[in-house]
Amino acid sequence: MTNNLQAVRSPHRRIKTGLVIRYVLAVIITVVMVFPLFWMLSTSLKTEQQVMSSRLVFWPTTPQWNNFSYPFQKVPFLRYMLNTALITVMQMSSELLLGILAAYGFSKGKFHGKHFLFIVVLGAMMIPIQVTFIPLYIVVARVGWMNTYWGVWIAGCVSSYTIFLLRQSFMTVDNSYIEAARVDGMGKLGSIFGIMVPMCKPTVITVALTTFMGGWNNYFWPKIIIKAQDMYVLTVGVQRLKTSYGNDATSNYHQIMAGVLLSVIPVFIVFAIFQRHMLSGFTKAAMK
Repeated sequence: MTNNLQAVRSPHRRIKTGLVIRYVLAVIITVVMVFPLFWMLSTSLKTEQQVMSSRLVFWPTTPQWNNFSYPFQKVPFLRYMLNTALITVMQMSSELLLGILAAYGFSKGKFHGKHFLFIVVLGAMMIPIQVTFIPLYIVVARVGWMNTYWGVWIAGCVSSYTIFLLRQSFMTVDNSYIEAARVDGMGKLGSIFGIMVPMCKPTVITVALTTFMGGWNNYFWPKIIIKAQDMYVLTVGVQRLKTSYGNDATSNYHQIMAGVLLSVIPVFIVFAIFQRHMLSGFTKAAMK
């Protein structure tokens, strides 16, 4: 009888042990991911003395909320936000439109060389912009797009990753829906935007959000193309806070961190609102 009870309790103990391990790992991973954000907020509310002190201060006793006004006083921070928002919207619009059309062609279209061209698109995912920025820079300079929104936009107007995700999602839609739309007299554009996009809404939203975050956090290409200070995006403009503190560029970390925190707030808000769609979108794209 005792042996039977031990045999029954043993699986339950293993299950409880497994749950404890999962929770512990989840807590550790959460702390590792959240602590940098907490430290960014904490630093943005400190004084210069607390930041430069050898004694570690996790949270200031008197938060310095006036640090958040510093970026607007020293640099045209609002203009940087508007520039970033405009370029991000331009990239989102073109990536979604071109990505949806290309994904439809690769998933439902019938033409010679379709699979080869899709392999080429996948190959483009492996090439970073650091490899192609020299010829792209020459093209932008020759057409006169330096220090313009178009010059920043052109490098991210289309994405192979977007095409890949949308194509995988479109392939899960049964062809009978497309055939029924054709019988009803609906054209290809009507089938794409009236059937495919609504049925793959989570993936489309996921692509839009990843494009938004990529455009908002883009640094390398805008740093190369934009030289005029009134055309800076946030990632480039925040650097000016380092040189806005007189001759000492290493003492105002608290105010720099306030500017960084202000620049990432829109990303947090958008992600918090649409995170459910992102998770379902990646799951749907991975099913095919």
